Amino acid sequence: MGEHPDCALIRRGYEAFIGNMDTLAELMTTDVTHHVPGESSISGHHKGREACVQLYRRQYDVTGGTLRVELETLAADGRGHVISVHRCRAEREDRGLDMKEGMFFTIVGGKISDIDECHEDIDASNAFWR
Repeated sequence: MGEHPDCALIRRGYEAFIGNMDTLAELMTTDVTHHVPGESSISGHHKGREACVQLYRRQYDVTGGTLRVELETLAADGRGHVISVHRCRAEREDRGLDMKEGMFFTIVGGKISDIDECHEDIDASNAFWR
């Protein structure tokens, strides 16, 4: 058995995350929303494809290009939801980030329509992205 199509979609997104924002944008609906938890400069509800791409570019820029996500696992429910777990690593000014994060994706019509992000240590994430 091959990979579930919803997992394959999310895997393509992870592969495009750093360096190919045009491809990543094509995998999302125009009204996609990415929910970032916490109380940092990137926290909040980023609504729309352009807002999400701007978020990702900003994360890349403020980390001087050091932001990396290493996908560990994907799980689909067969009803349009995928959960991913990845390790996020980045450096910024005098601090570093190295933690597991999870994403809960909703897929509609073969595209990502909603992303809920969870952090292993929300306080460390807040401090890093402050």
